[in-house]
Amino acid sequence: MQVSKTAILTTVANFELYRKTSILFPEGVQKYIIDGRDGMHGIHSLVYMMHKLKNKGIHWLIMADEDVVFTDNKLVFSLIDKMNIEGITVCGVRDGGVVLHRKKNPFVINTFFSVINLKEVFNIWNKKEMLKNQYIEEGEFQDDLSGLKGDFDRKSLYEPYYCFYFWLRRQEKRFLFLESKMCSDMIANDVYYENKKLLCHTWYARSYGENKKHTDRINVILNANGVENNIETDFMDVIIYKKRWFYMQKLIRKYYKYLIMKLRK
Repeated sequence: MQVSKTAILTTVANFELYRKTSILFPEGVQKYIIDGRDGMHGIHSLVYMMHKLKNKGIHWLIMADEDVVFTDNKLVFSLIDKMNIEGITVCGVRDGGVVLHRKKNPFVINTFFSVINLKEVFNIWNKKEMLKNQYIEEGEFQDDLSGLKGDFDRKSLYEPYYCFYFWLRRQEKRFLFLESKMCSDMIANDVYYENKKLLCHTWYARSYGENKKHTDRINVILNANGVENNIETDFMDVIIYKKRWFYMQKLIRKYYKYLIMKLRK
């Protein structure tokens, strides 16, 4: 596996937290940031990602939120090797039935952490067709969900980004769903690959530095993994993207929908 063709992308809402957690990111890969402080996230971030990373020569893309704390960052390369050998396009943790406070759709992943074969996705990329996939038909996916310990909703369309993963599944792309266990605080969850802990997802990134409960809770996890409160990385090796006028465009679309609804009454 060529590290030079692997990259890691984070849509960042909290740069203070990113400065701490990114110290533990996999080494030797290019880091990219999408500035999410103006509300850029989810499906908007995915579409923007496909636009900005085109022709960058990236084969494997690691997607990790700023509240992801890697505990064994070298393990991700073993995961990528498995995906490469077995023809797996996407891996991640189900968004239902695994993390106890995520009771959404179990047929797709939660984007807090994933690895995707970006080269393969680019080969079939069609934005308009992808966006048409925000639906699920009765009995469409035949995953064995009997081993899931948490609640889930097979019909959930809770996250607008689900369409990206439904589209890939309907293109018959293979998914690998990773194991996860709740941490002692019953908020954070550890993610495992081959029975080895890969990372901890702390959740509540936006609350870090604002809410004492979550700040203290996340600091405990950071400290346990060797990240001291006053240590922060710089941005010398990070490429940052920010979509100009995104917030204004979002407001205009929202106002337009409001006007249409008023006119239809």
